[in-house]
Amino acid sequence: MRFPLSYPLTVSFKIVALAPQFSVRDASGNLIVYVKQKLFKLKEAVTVFADERQTQPVYTLKADRILDFSARYHFADQQGVALGSVKRHGMRSLWNVHYDILEGETTVMSIREENAWVKVTDALFGEIPLLGMFSGYLFHPAYLVSRADGAVVMRMEKQPAFFEGKFSVEKKAPLSEAEEQRLLLGLIMMLLLERWRG
Repeated sequence: MRFPLSYPLTVSFKIVALAPQFSVRDASGNLIVYVKQKLFKLKEAVTVFADERQTQPVYTLKADRILDFSARYHFADQQGVALGSVKRHGMRSLWNVHYDILEGETTVMSIREENAWVKVTDALFGEIPLLGMFSGYLFHPAYLVSRADGAVVMRMEKQPAFFEGKFSVEKKAPLSEAEEQRLLLGLIMMLLLERWRG
């Protein structure tokens, strides 16, 4: 994977697949990473690949505990070098998504929903028979990534799409290679954990 990335990024979920899987592509349509989550794991472990055939692993994301709302997910490259981690804000995060991205024990950035009501409306409308299939065209939940001082550095928004989940990721401020890598992995883990909530 080459940094800096070319924005906006596009994240595409395969909704019809049994195991959650998605790809991240740059502004030119080049594949950046491919993720396929394994089903029925008590302790979450995700491998991020450079290709859709899943032959070139590049990162691992591992939970520090078994099935817990407040689990911390550690990122590492294929050599096992720690790159940071992401942690959900437990039960408080059920209403308004809030994740912290950490470097060591220090919170360096946060991911928050821009408007929790949009996500709730999207999820409820999506459950209505027949009409629910159009929810992806009507409601667009968005997430903001900000530094500790509150400065927004990225924005991710759900895009109109049939039979798949699609998000667009825009960069709003300059980022170092390490920050960009950490943010990409944090957003991947957040999307896997929040995929059923829009």
